[in-house]
Amino acid sequence: MAKTQIKLNEEKLFEVIRRPIVTEKATSLSQFNKYVFEVACWAEKPEIKEACETLFKVEVSKVHTILNKGKKKVFKGRRGQRSDFKKAIVTLKQGQTIDMSAGI
Repeated sequence: MAKTQIKLNEEKLFEVIRRPIVTEKATSLSQFNKYVFEVACWAEKPEIKEACETLFKVEVSKVHTILNKGKKKVFKGRRGQRSDFKKAIVTLKQGQTIDMSAGI
């Protein structure tokens, strides 16, 4: 079965990857060539892969996604709900790195 090739325009690439997630757990994954990003909830794995390869000029081998549901919270007696968000764990091929401290 042939995989479909998706071409995204430049503006949509910046919409797919929202921001890098820099936590202790996410930073420890970088030694295994894995990087964590917050991505758009509508983004699919091929789109995330193409966005990473185009923006960071690296080769991606795998993409894992996690959809986090927003928690229900009470703040000053008012009920509310945090927004849902999607995380992507991007695995790069051997020898590839992304400099998280530098901007795009």
